[in-house]
Amino acid sequence: MTILSSIDRSLHTTFVLMKNFLLAFLMVGVTLVCVAQPDPLTASRKKIETGDFTGAKTDLTAFIEKNPRNKSALVLRGKARLKLEDYYGAISDLTAALEIDSTLAEAYNERGAAKINLGDDAGAISDLDRAIRLSPKMADAYTNRGFAKYNIEALADAYFDFAKALELGPPDADKYYNCGVAKAALGEYVSAIDDYNKAIELDKTDASLFNFRGIAFDQLSNFEKAIADYSEAIRLDAKVADYFENRALARSSLNDLRGALEDYSSALKLNPDDPSTLNLRGVVKFNLQDFDGAMEDYTRAIALHADNPTYYDNRALCREQKQDLNGALEDYSVSIDLFPTDPETYLDRGKIKLKMSNVYDACLDFKRSDELGSQEAKTLLRKNCK
Repeated sequence: MTILSSIDRSLHTTFVLMKNFLLAFLMVGVTLVCVAQPDPLTASRKKIETGDFTGAKTDLTAFIEKNPRNKSALVLRGKARLKLEDYYGAISDLTAALEIDSTLAEAYNERGAAKINLGDDAGAISDLDRAIRLSPKMADAYTNRGFAKYNIEALADAYFDFAKALELGPPDADKYYNCGVAKAALGEYVSAIDDYNKAIELDKTDASLFNFRGIAFDQLSNFEKAIADYSEAIRLDAKVADYFENRALARSSLNDLRGALEDYSSALKLNPDDPSTLNLRGVVKFNLQDFDGAMEDYTRAIALHADNPTYYDNRALCREQKQDLNGALEDYSVSIDLFPTDPETYLDRGKIKLKMSNVYDACLDFKRSDELGSQEAKTLLRKNCK
C-alpha cells in the first residue's frame, strides 16, 4: 500500500478544498441567478395600483399570448378590464382563471364586482358567496356583496355585509359611508348620521358625505343642519346639481322660497334639461305668485317628459289662476289619460267643469273621484249633483 507523503497529502487536501469551494461557488451562483429572476407580472401589478389600466392590459395581453394558462395573469387582466369598464371582458378573463383553479377567491370577488356593474346581482351574490367561503376575511368581498344585496333591496343583509367589511378593516370613510347609506335606507337616520360623522372625521374633503348626512338630517326634519351640510357639499364641489336641489328642498321646508328659487336656478344651470327640477322650480314660482314663470317651467318640463301626469296637474293649477279654464281642462284630461286612477285629478277637473257651468260632466268626474276614494268628491256630489 502506497502511503502518501505529507507533501502529497497536503496537495490532495488543497485540491479537495478547492473542489468544494468551486462547487459551493457554483451553487451560490445558481441560487443568485434564481433570486435575480424578476416576476414578469410585477410591472403589471404596479400599473394597476397606479391607475394605468390600459398599460397593464396591454402588457398582460402580450404575456397571456405566450402563457395562456397563467391564472395570475388572467386575474390581473380581468382586474384591469374591470377598471376600464370592460365588464364582459373582465368576466371572460376571470372565468378562464377559475377554470384553471377553482379556489381563486380573488377571481370570484372581481367577477362578482363585474356582474354587479352589468345588473346581474343574483349572479354576483353567488360569486361573492364563494369568495367569502374561500377567504372569510376578504373585506372587499363583503363590501361587494353588500352592494349587490342593496340593489335587490335586501337592506338588512346589505348592512350586515357592510358592517362585516368595517369590522375586518381597515376602517375608512367609504366603509362608514356604506353602513350609513344602508341604515338610512332602513329608516335609521340617527344611527346613519353617526356613521356619516365617522366617515367625515376620516375624510373632510368628500362633498358627497356632507350631502348624504344632510339628507339624513332632512328626513329628521332638522332642516337647519341639513342646509348647513348641503352648503358645505356645495363649497367642496359646486358642480353637482343635486346638492343645490337638495338645499332648495330644505329651504322650501323652512318657507325660504327666494333661497329655494335661487338654488333651483343654480341646479338648472348645471343640468338645464332636468324636467323634475324645472317642475320643482315651477312650484316655487307658483307659490311666489309668478304664474307666468311657473307656466314656462311646467311647459319646459312637459316638453322634456310628456308622460308625467304631475306636470300637467301643476300647469292646470297655474292656468286656472290665469283664468285659462279651457287650458286647465285640457291639462287635467291629459293627466287622467296618463294616470286614470288618481281621484284628485278627477276632482280638480270636475271643479273646473263646475266653474264652466258644465254641471253634468262635473258630476261625472265627482262620481268617479268618489269611487276612487275621495271624501271631498262625496261632499260635492251631495251638494251639486242632486
